[in-house]
This record gives sequence, C-alpha cells and structure tokens, in this order.
Amino acid sequence: MSMHCFELNAHPALVGVIHLPPLPGAPTLGPAIQQIQEQACHDARILVDGGVNGIILENFGDAPFAAGEVEPATVAYMTRIAIAVRNVALHVELGINVLRNDASASLAIAAASDASFIRVNVHTGTMVTDQGVITGQARQTLLERRRYQLSTNIAADVHVKHANPLGTPSLVQCAKDTVTRGHAKAIIITGSGTGQPVDSQELRALKTSLPTTPIWIGSGLNPKNAHNYAGLFDTAIVGTYLHRNGDITAPIDAKRVAAMRRSLGV
Repeated sequence: MSMHCFELNAHPALVGVIHLPPLPGAPTLGPAIQQIQEQACHDARILVDGGVNGIILENFGDAPFAAGEVEPATVAYMTRIAIAVRNVALHVELGINVLRNDASASLAIAAASDASFIRVNVHTGTMVTDQGVITGQARQTLLERRRYQLSTNIAADVHVKHANPLGTPSLVQCAKDTVTRGHAKAIIITGSGTGQPVDSQELRALKTSLPTTPIWIGSGLNPKNAHNYAGLFDTAIVGTYLHRNGDITAPIDAKRVAAMRRSLGV
C-alpha cells in the first residue's frame, strides 16, 4: 500500500494515532511489553472497526525524547508492536513515527512491519525544540530509503509543534523546500503543541502555494472545529480527541472515532 490510497479511499482521509506508553528502557517506567502490545492491538482494532484510513504508531510515552538516534531497544520493541498492529490492521495504511526525530529508525521499523509511510518531525531545516536544536536529515533519510530499496513514503512536518524554526523562514517557503528539495510526499501542519488547533489561514496559504501536494492536519482537530478547515486539507491525523475523555493515556474510544468520521463526512 502507499499513501496514494488515501486519496482514493476517502477525501478527506482519517488517520488515528496509537500513543504508546513508556517502552522498556524509557526514562520513565511503563507497563510490561506484553501489556503495551495488547493495548496497541486493542486500539488498532477500534480504529479499524471505526473506519479509519490509516494508523500512526509512535513512542509518545518515551518523553523526554532523544534529539537524535533512539536506543536499539526502542527500535526492537516498536518493531515488535508494529508487526502485531499490522496483523490486526491489514487493510489500512500504517505509519511509523519514532520521536523525536529518528527517521532512520522509522524506516527500519516500517520495512520490518510493512508500514507504508513514516512521519518525520524535522525533515528539512532546523528547529529549536525542548530536546535542543534539531536539524533535518533529509539527504540521509532518502539515501537510506534508496539503499534498502524501500517504497516507504515520507510525511514531513513543517514548523512542527513543540518547536520553533531557527531564523525567520516562512511556513510556505519551508513547505516548498520540504517537498521540492526534501522530496516529502505529504506535508503536515500542526498547532503549537499536542492537541492544539491549526491556523486555518496557514492551511489556506499552503493549499494555494502547493495545490498538488497532500496537506495533512497534524494536531487539534475534533468534531467541533472540523468545519473550520473544510476543503483545506487532504488527511487528518487525529490523536488526542480519539482517546476516552480526550485523555491521551486512556484507551481509544469507539464513539469518538465514529464522531470524528461523521464530522469529516467520510
């Protein structure tokens, strides 16, 4: 499968997020790996039954995140969980996001789990984050993808949440560089932080400047504000809202998945 399926199956498409709790070896203590895997598969089934077009798996509970490479154990455990999720979500797109910005690890996990895309928070340019200064490694990521003969697509954030660009580059120019120079297949626009809404004017500017590039909303979307963004995006990544009571540590709620789908008209 590839991200092109999003455009064929639904417009807009809905991608749910599985936020993993702290994995073994993370800075904070989390559940046993078997419990983490079972919960991830349970959430995946709810998302699939709810009709999502895709799922992103991310090591959200591993904060504070590494600015660069994650530990080998993180890659191993995420691969195990990704394969299990893939087996219960055979007919939807699967994406991998290794936080904070380990695109190399994401590619490896995607290859092992037959995931179709990776999310890269800083693909091009330089961002000042709570992990320090992070510089995109687009060239290395593309070389690794070619070296391993992968068809994995790249969905890249532009001015990603919980970060500020170094210097004063415009959002539109950064987006153009991410697509034309970084060869990202889709760009992701977020609010300032997890669960924070996107600026509709920024979305409109991106849609005008990059009319053929898939534009994804990456944070803050819910049934109450979805109408504000009608026609301005191709795919919605929804994480926080889909959890019971909007609590990102709680299981995903089937009723919320259904409500989100209705609000998108898909």
